[in-house]
Amino acid sequence: MKYYLSFIALAAAILTLSAFQPRDEWRSLFDGSLKGWDTYLSYRHTTAYNGKVPMDASGKPLPPIGYGKNEANVFSVVHQDGVPVLRISGEIYGCVFTKQDFKNYHLKLKVKWGTKKWEPRLNEPMDSGILYHSQGDCGVDYFRSWMLSQEFQVIERSHGDYWCIANSQISIRAAKPDGKDTLVYNRNAPEVRMGSVKDGNNNFCQAGANYERPMDEWNDLELICFEDKSLHIVNGQVVMALSKSSYRDGDLSKPLVSGKIQLQSEAAEVFYKDILIKDIDRIPAAYASYFK
Repeated sequence: MKYYLSFIALAAAILTLSAFQPRDEWRSLFDGSLKGWDTYLSYRHTTAYNGKVPMDASGKPLPPIGYGKNEANVFSVVHQDGVPVLRISGEIYGCVFTKQDFKNYHLKLKVKWGTKKWEPRLNEPMDSGILYHSQGDCGVDYFRSWMLSQEFQVIERSHGDYWCIANSQISIRAAKPDGKDTLVYNRNAPEVRMGSVKDGNNNFCQAGANYERPMDEWNDLELICFEDKSLHIVNGQVVMALSKSSYRDGDLSKPLVSGKIQLQSEAAEVFYKDILIKDIDRIPAAYASYFK
């Protein structure tokens, strides 16, 4: 009986302690290997690309390089200052994406540019991106490289921009400043529906401000997603709040609130590290006012 009572007491103590364990533990998505990730490579796009499947010399459609391939070592793990870093060369369009789906989370990571650029963006800003709520097959977008998703763009001088990927939709408070033809996030502006909608195709919105650090420095990016809402945060500054995440299925809009996380290969060398995620059960109180 004494041993039985001791066992009961021990079990109760464990349960009591577990009740006080923090629910919002950060966990790593990158441990120095890519065992939790898959890859997809599409094509070596050129400046002549027009959205159509590339053809070979005889006029036949070329197949994409495909899943699980790593031609030209586009995705690799390197060490910088003794720390494992994910290098994406950008030489071929594609992505590295989590095997796991995620919903209601806070993601944070560090990003820094390399020095290499490739066609078709040799004369364009260096570009990459975090694609979230990613679902379905890769290659359904204009560049035939990525899954249906929402994009947190990583681009020189404008981290945190938004792009619709494939037939995704979302709502953003945005306006076109005087003399500019591009929507820019503005917390006080009316809400604009992004994606293919009845009143037009608004597929892009620029971040509210540029908080990028110099080229040779790491930037801290955060993505907060809860239900249909998301926040793009760059070096501690909110640059965009988004809501009503969905995708178009024929004439219907359906919720898009969970999925894999993709990191783009898009004609520029880029490095990612310290990729961490934790579950959340609400928009953090510090950011709740962005959705009022």
